[in-house]
Amino acid sequence: MITITNLVRTYQTGDNEVRALRNIDLAIATGEFAAIAGPSGSGKTTLLNLIGCIDEPDEGTIEINGSVVHAGKAKERALFRRENLGFVFQSFNLVPVLTAEENIALSLSLLDMPAAERRERLRAIIDEVGLTGMEDRRPARLSGGQQQRVAVARALVKDPKLVLADEPTANLDSETGAAILDLMHELNQSHKTTFVFSTHDPMVMDRADRLITLRDGRIVDDDLRRRAS
Repeated sequence: MITITNLVRTYQTGDNEVRALRNIDLAIATGEFAAIAGPSGSGKTTLLNLIGCIDEPDEGTIEINGSVVHAGKAKERALFRRENLGFVFQSFNLVPVLTAEENIALSLSLLDMPAAERRERLRAIIDEVGLTGMEDRRPARLSGGQQQRVAVARALVKDPKLVLADEPTANLDSETGAAILDLMHELNQSHKTTFVFSTHDPMVMDRADRLITLRDGRIVDDDLRRRAS
C-alpha cells in the first residue's frame, strides 16, 4: 500500500534549519491499522502530511499503490488525494452551516458519480457510523463524538484506499475516544481500508495493530507484533 524510501523533510525557522524527518524508510501493507507515535516534534504529523500529499519532501519518495505521489504537478497531486485518500482531523473540520449529511456528501461532490449511487453511499455510511436520525443536524447540535463520526463517514464515503487520521481522539473524552477507535477498527475490517494514525494518545497506541515510533525525525521502533493476523 505505502512504500517510503529515504524520506527527508527540512524546515527553515529563522536562521535555524530543522530536519523534521531524517532518511525514513517504511512500508505499510494494505489493510493495516497502524499508529505513528512519538513526542512533540518527533516528526509524526510531518510524516502524515507527506503521505497525504499535503506537504512535499525535500528528498526521497512515497509510493501509494504503485504511484509515486510527489512526482506530478500540484493539480495531479490534488486529484490523487481527492480520489484515493480520506482524512480525519482532531478538530473535526466540519462546515458549520451544513448538516451532517451535507458534510459527508462533500467528499462525493467532486467525483463523477451518478446521483443514485451517491444517495446509496450516503445512506449506507450514515447507518454504518451510527448517525441515522441525525442527518439534518448541523455540527453545533452534535456532540464531539457525533461530529467525529461525521468526519469518519466523510472520509470513508468515497471508499478510499487509505485513511489518514491526525490525533483523532485529541478533542474527545476517553469514553468517546474509545468508541470512535472501535468504530474505525470495525470499518478498517469491513472495508479493508488502510488506516494510519498520528497520535500521542496511549489509547490509540494500545488499539493499533502496528505501532511505529518516531524520535527526532527517525524511526526508533516498529512493533510488527501488533500487525493484525
